Amino acid sequence: MRLDFTNVDLKNINNYEEKAMDAFKTLIDGSGEGNDFLGWIDRPNNYDKEEFERIKKTAAKIQSDSEVLVSVGIGGSYLGIKATEFALDKYFNSDRKVKIVYAGNNISGEYMADLLDYLKDKDFSVNVISKSGTTTEPAIAFRFLKEALEEKYGKEEAKGRIYATTDKNKGALKDLASSEGYQTFVVPDDIGGRFSVISAVGLLPLAASGINIDEFIAGFAEGREIYTKEDFENEAIKYAAVRNMLYEDDKDIEVFVNYEPKLQYIAEWWKQLFGESEGKDGKGIFPVSINNSTDLHSLGQMIQDGRRNLFETVIEIENAKKDIEIKETADNLDGLNFLAGKTMNYVNKQAMEGTTIAHVGGNVPNIRIILDEVSAKSIGKLYYFFEIAVGVSGYMLGVNPFNQPGVEEYKAQMFKLLGKPGY
Repeated sequence: MRLDFTNVDLKNINNYEEKAMDAFKTLIDGSGEGNDFLGWIDRPNNYDKEEFERIKKTAAKIQSDSEVLVSVGIGGSYLGIKATEFALDKYFNSDRKVKIVYAGNNISGEYMADLLDYLKDKDFSVNVISKSGTTTEPAIAFRFLKEALEEKYGKEEAKGRIYATTDKNKGALKDLASSEGYQTFVVPDDIGGRFSVISAVGLLPLAASGINIDEFIAGFAEGREIYTKEDFENEAIKYAAVRNMLYEDDKDIEVFVNYEPKLQYIAEWWKQLFGESEGKDGKGIFPVSINNSTDLHSLGQMIQDGRRNLFETVIEIENAKKDIEIKETADNLDGLNFLAGKTMNYVNKQAMEGTTIAHVGGNVPNIRIILDEVSAKSIGKLYYFFEIAVGVSGYMLGVNPFNQPGVEEYKAQMFKLLGKPGY
């Protein structure tokens, strides 16, 4: 993995070096706001090995008795799992050992009704992920799924198909798991939700689906070795500095761009990471994402010719797992014979290069992140890169990157409307 800043004017970047390095030191030495949520920094090397092995054994058990695992969670208890398993699966004819489906990430009655219908003729288990057990969306979903399991298998067998990932010592879900006898895994106290995919939050469902979590952790460990170096050439620090430089030049929207559909949920994970970490005190770069070349036929017009308040961060995959060659046709009715002998990935690459030239020419700076391949290891490394970068970027911006006070406001207003006691 490497970054390319060729298409960003870096003439003022040295003005941001001292600030970036100070922010990095604040992050690494734990002297800044939110320092009680920095457990993810050293997690790749000091994770609980005993729990890790128990995760593998539990995953094997789920594979032996379930076709489907319902992962119940929202925000950081959902996005990292979805992003990783979607990126590593086939587009069609999935070879997953267990299919993961998701609940508790919305409040749609139609979605839940369809999910329960889908599960009627499936052997399934449930992994409910919530530190408190009272977060509205997953708590509602778990009510329905617990009932469905108990109706299908009886209360006793249902207990063995429910896995609770929650607080180690307290909370509604922990209390329920203890009283009912569910197997439990820990949401670490010192890792916030959007950083938690490296914990049991992400590792249990990913392992159950058949993803190699040893390789996934190894990617984080490689990222830790590279991106915790105190050097302005550290690409995580430089990315944070470049973002802040562009922000101060009135580029307050960052467009995360992929040209491979399997990365679209990586973008969703990235949006939570940067949106929740930086959007405070009237500050922050607004994170959005597009899927190209699809969105070149919709949002492309805005990016090319709209307000000049945005920049792009583009992910390029150097080595795709598969490719297909375009053949010549006798009639050439579509006029595409000039592409004969070329592969689709080659055409996609030229679409990316052509778009970059056009957008940069239209005053849209372009940062390029180049992945060698899409693998469990490369994704773990990418996540760690972004996590270090957002910590540095947040401290440069002057906010606490590790809280999310604004998330509570919608809940308060919703609970008032619903008539929840105390609101």
